[in-house]
Amino acid sequence: MPCTPAASVLFVCVHNAGRSQMAAGFLTHLAGDRVEVRSAGSVPADRVNPAAVEAMREVGIDISGHRPKVLTTEAVQTSDYVITMGCGDACPVFPGRTYLDWELEDPAGRGVEAVRPIRDAIRTRVEALVAEIDAAGPAPTA
Repeated sequence: MPCTPAASVLFVCVHNAGRSQMAAGFLTHLAGDRVEVRSAGSVPADRVNPAAVEAMREVGIDISGHRPKVLTTEAVQTSDYVITMGCGDACPVFPGRTYLDWELEDPAGRGVEAVRPIRDAIRTRVEALVAEIDAAGPAPTA
């Protein structure tokens, strides 16, 4: 019998090429099928930041197959958690969603050395998010 995810999480940053992709990679890795994971950008890039891909590879998570996606109203509306990383004003707001804004440096244009501390900060926040979701229990059914 398939497992119903405990929550749906949408990570949003401007280009959906660095921070939100790393966050999605960590959440998928740490929560597995317990959480539905999405990411999007208000102005998506053509590809995921290569330094972010390399930084994640260093910790055993492959995001090389990920592609930036455009932020849609539907993605926000169908998410339990909407986590913005530098584009909060571009996200529509719906009642009953949990909105968090994670202030993180933008890894755009930086090498892997500069991306590592951003990656590590994202991991810490994602671990706390997983604990919060697990403590809340299963998502209510509609």
